[in-house]
Amino acid sequence: MIYLDNAATTFPKPLSVLRAQSIGMTQYGGNPGRGGHRFSLRAGEQIYHVRKKAAALFKTTPEQVVFTNNCTTALNMAIKGLLKPESHVVCSCLDHNAVYRPLYRLKEAGLIDFDIAPVFEDDPEKTFRAFVRLVRPNTRMVVCTHASNVSGHILPVEQIGSFCKDNDVVFILDAAQTAGIIPVDFQHIQADAICVPGHKGLYGPTGTGMLLLSVEAPLPQTIIEGGTGSASAQASQPDFLPDRLESGTLNTSGILALGAGIDFIQKNAETILRQEETLCRITEQELSRIPKVSICPHGKSRVPIFSFSIAGIHSEEVAAYLNQHGFALRGGLHCAPLAHEHYQTAEQGLVRFSPSCFTTQQECRQFISCVRNLVKNMNRKLELHA
Repeated sequence: MIYLDNAATTFPKPLSVLRAQSIGMTQYGGNPGRGGHRFSLRAGEQIYHVRKKAAALFKTTPEQVVFTNNCTTALNMAIKGLLKPESHVVCSCLDHNAVYRPLYRLKEAGLIDFDIAPVFEDDPEKTFRAFVRLVRPNTRMVVCTHASNVSGHILPVEQIGSFCKDNDVVFILDAAQTAGIIPVDFQHIQADAICVPGHKGLYGPTGTGMLLLSVEAPLPQTIIEGGTGSASAQASQPDFLPDRLESGTLNTSGILALGAGIDFIQKNAETILRQEETLCRITEQELSRIPKVSICPHGKSRVPIFSFSIAGIHSEEVAAYLNQHGFALRGGLHCAPLAHEHYQTAEQGLVRFSPSCFTTQQECRQFISCVRNLVKNMNRKLELHA
């Protein structure tokens, strides 16, 4: 089976990540922060080492690194924790349900209002202006994806972040498709919060993610309360980070494996990006030459993923055919109905191609051949029924 669904989660993982997870289970089994004995202290020290790695990568401090179980949890914590009632929010038309659904829920409850900014793939300045035009006197937050998980298109987040900073608006960045792929940090993107998955471009295991806060970000309200191993005598949640947002036992082995993933991408970042971009460019060019295959628009600025459709076949049927012939890709709406409405593909959906650093050109050639055969078979069937 050739795996081409790395935008959902990277697979396989580097051997160093597998080793780190095993070490976490066999050598650091104590509950971090929940005792003064050696096992607990050693586990806590290892987790702090990973905090420092993440802080260095994203240009913040270790205390501002909050471990979560995925990017969706991080986004919910940031959105709900930093919003105030009766606020107005601006998001983008390419946002994932991890952004759209929390905002929709808050609006349904009568707590906030929000507007959706259009995106113009060939004109980043026009996209930026679309965000600015939607800002009201009570706009307190802008939240958007860094890059679309459907098309790979990169939004002008540096401009958006600078505008938000100048106008005292909280800016939350969904870096699900960019963290570990292209530079993402608080120095370049003046965000208050950056939300990342551990299991995608950072090559960590599933069940890991991070909410990263700038040193200037307001202290978020909690959406989960409980044991933190600190200030245990008080009924209220601690008022300091990361403890305030880390209730319950942490995923020690997963966090250690995430740390190994961070090491892996820092050592190989340029090579990984160059290889994935090459694979996308070659594959997209070849697919675009096949009759009835259409590539989803993405503009010039994108991360190395793209989506396509085949006229006359639903995307989930295409994905099922590919699966039967040994290729793992995702069809459908990719948990991003706003993006599919924007691209006018909500009815048929799209099939997403997303390689990793372990994907080879030979595997891509085999994939292209399989799509070509699918179209040929479809044409034969149409001729027989004509």
